[in-house]
Amino acid sequence: MVSVFAVLQVIFGAALVTLVLMHSGRDAGFGGIGFTPTSQGGTHIVERNLTRLTVAVAVLFGANTVVLYRLLA
Repeated sequence: MVSVFAVLQVIFGAALVTLVLMHSGRDAGFGGIGFTPTSQGGTHIVERNLTRLTVAVAVLFGANTVVLYRLLA
């Protein structure tokens, strides 16, 4: 059971790093590749969805960390 959660932890960690790097910062960043990061109405829909996905993966990563801690303690 621990090995399943350990593999999930690695997958969630890699996904979280990738999603954070895709966000645009002061420059265009990786988030600006292929589309404009902002539209006339403010934040572009792709940027908002990327933020939602990043938060969801971060919550899953945190929950998995707690589960692993409980299993190993």
